[in-house]
Amino acid sequence: MYLSITVKMAVGLVTLLAVTRILGKKELSQVTPFDFVYAVVLGGIIEETIYDEKVTVLQVIYSALLWGTFIYMIEILAKRKNIFRKILKGRGSILVKEGQLDVKEMEKNHLEMEQLRTMLRQEGIFSMNEVKYAYLETNGGLSVMKYQNEVPVTPEMMKLEVKEKNPSILLIDEGEVVEEGLTLLGKDGEWLRESIKTEGYFNIKEIFCAEWSEEEGFYIVAYKK
Repeated sequence: MYLSITVKMAVGLVTLLAVTRILGKKELSQVTPFDFVYAVVLGGIIEETIYDEKVTVLQVIYSALLWGTFIYMIEILAKRKNIFRKILKGRGSILVKEGQLDVKEMEKNHLEMEQLRTMLRQEGIFSMNEVKYAYLETNGGLSVMKYQNEVPVTPEMMKLEVKEKNPSILLIDEGEVVEEGLTLLGKDGEWLRESIKTEGYFNIKEIFCAEWSEEEGFYIVAYKK
């Protein structure tokens, strides 16, 4: 029994290493959801067979090789046929285009505004006003193009005195007031309602998101009517 378990584990390890080679030399951040599923299913196959005495070593090898073959064939199809690549690997989404947030793409990808803001902060961006384009990649990462006037420069390059900027604060998220944001600003709901009126909005429910910064004021995206 112990010999069988040892052999099965060895076979499982070798197979997992082989699958890793099939997937290529990817960083963890480059692995797509389907790549993750490949490895999880293979791990499940190995796990279920190791302690089952009715399953022989040859059956383990056959199952692992069969699954590995499926993976290899799918990878080849994804490389050669664009339609298979889109189905299996997915495609990126443009969340921000020319500075305009696409609410439909946000909803399609089940993204909340605060999640997007978190991803932007990880890229060193603290205001939506800095973003010209933002792409949600197939691996879940975010690629951002800033406006040229937002690209970091040194005082020596521009020969200008650079003013410090503060992070923007989210005040409205999916039609709801973010009380924490108002508290940080030391403002109340009445101030917010009056402020958005000056921006041409009279109902908080019609606003998908609104953030405010001391330097640039409001950045507002409304639901499309």
